[in-house]
Amino acid sequence: MNTPAPLLAVERLVKHFRLPRESLLSPPRVLEALRGVSLNVQAGRSFGIVGESGSGKSTLARCVMALEAPTSGSVRLEGRDLYALQADALRSARRDFQMVFQDPFGSLDPRQSVARIVAEPLAALAAPHTPSRSEQRERVAQALDAVGLRQSDLDKFPHEFSGGQRQRIAIARALITRPKLIVADEPVSALDVSVQAQVLNLMMDLQEQFGVTYLLISHDLAVVQHLCDDVAVMQGGLIVESGRPQTLFTRPVHPYTRKLVDAVPRVAF
Repeated sequence: MNTPAPLLAVERLVKHFRLPRESLLSPPRVLEALRGVSLNVQAGRSFGIVGESGSGKSTLARCVMALEAPTSGSVRLEGRDLYALQADALRSARRDFQMVFQDPFGSLDPRQSVARIVAEPLAALAAPHTPSRSEQRERVAQALDAVGLRQSDLDKFPHEFSGGQRQRIAIARALITRPKLIVADEPVSALDVSVQAQVLNLMMDLQEQFGVTYLLISHDLAVVQHLCDDVAVMQGGLIVESGRPQTLFTRPVHPYTRKLVDAVPRVAF
């Protein structure tokens, strides 16, 4: 049986950042954030990336979203190399991949209403995909309904909502173009523990309803185990181990993975 082509294919991705010189005569320093990362994500599945701060997770997310050009390597969505596309073609392709950021308050413009915030990706689409203003408002209302918010919330502002509700607004904004891939960078880490499960369950329900594919970036193994079908562990810009979360977190092979698993707090009774 042939394996279907992946929705997302990352091949040998390398990203270097030039750091400030330590002195006037010293050579510039280079930070190797990604050192040849490769992964495939099948349509309709959830792929988790875990690792400590500085492991390269967020840099990988920005490269997948075509927000940070890699030093070398490729990112292909449905076979299209995102970094080989012209500006207009990339803008048109963005309707197929959206992002949910870590801080729901920081990622929402406090001066804009919910209707304008959620509709923003629609307004940015290249013609002929840009809907009319009335169609945009209808699509926004549908997106809010999908994430459990009301049509009466359309004209409210971010400060009028709780943290969990703000993240639902951010997810609605990501859904508005009906994307095939959503990159979620620490989507619940800024939320209270009691709200995290609600947002994760919402993401699972939306995946079942719309067939969306997730690339989830997280340092929380429990979050990844709850949501993801596959997981990769990153250390120092490299993927050091990958597999199903049930296997990887119960029988880790790489020493770094064992270190992450052992660091998870356990309640003693």
